[in-house]
Amino acid sequence: MERGVVINSGRVPYAKAWEIQRKLHTLRAKGFIPDTLWLLEHDPVITLGRKGHRENILVSFDYLKGEGIEVFEVERGGDVTYHGPGQLMGYMFFRIGGLDEVRPFVRKIERAILGVLQELGIEAEVKEGYTGVWVGNDKICAIGVAVSHWTTFHGFALYVNPIKEHFQYIVPCGLRGKGITSIFEQRGMDDMQMVRELVIKHFGRVFEREFREHPLNDVLTASEKEVDYV
Repeated sequence: MERGVVINSGRVPYAKAWEIQRKLHTLRAKGFIPDTLWLLEHDPVITLGRKGHRENILVSFDYLKGEGIEVFEVERGGDVTYHGPGQLMGYMFFRIGGLDEVRPFVRKIERAILGVLQELGIEAEVKEGYTGVWVGNDKICAIGVAVSHWTTFHGFALYVNPIKEHFQYIVPCGLRGKGITSIFEQRGMDDMQMVRELVIKHFGRVFEREFREHPLNDVLTASEKEVDYV
């Protein structure tokens, strides 16, 4: 089983995390680090993907600013999403062999999340024609990845116990008539540390990686010094 890196961070503002994502992506693309999974949370933010439609943001940008919610247009796939406290973000910097591997890569993310939820006693599923993981008609995990230089970035948002009222400001993922749910709604628990541990376990299983935790700063300086990933 190949080695992988996992980085555990607390809450990171989206703009800062976006900048760090670019650095981690470059390091992986150049081979300075192995496949890397970065787990973190964000302050409230709305992001528009490459196929995003501004009409799926249902309130004005001034109103969002007054609520302390930033808006960013980003390079991941998908439409509009909300991120904030209570969501576990997983940014993935993995090498793939070609564009034909993008869809199987997303399917692996879904399988890993299904494993996490099954272990928590939540009956979830994937839906034909949609990305993400669902409980009935409600999404519990959103997925949006980007690929450049055969290396992935962006990733998934697992709803542990988010501020659900903030989702009322958007049409989540541009899908009208569908809602969102969370681990807290389904099981009455919001133990973020437990969820992180389960994510590392099941992503290791599905992607066949033995993830070792390393501090963010050590990974970011991998091109400047030798980092022991063994």
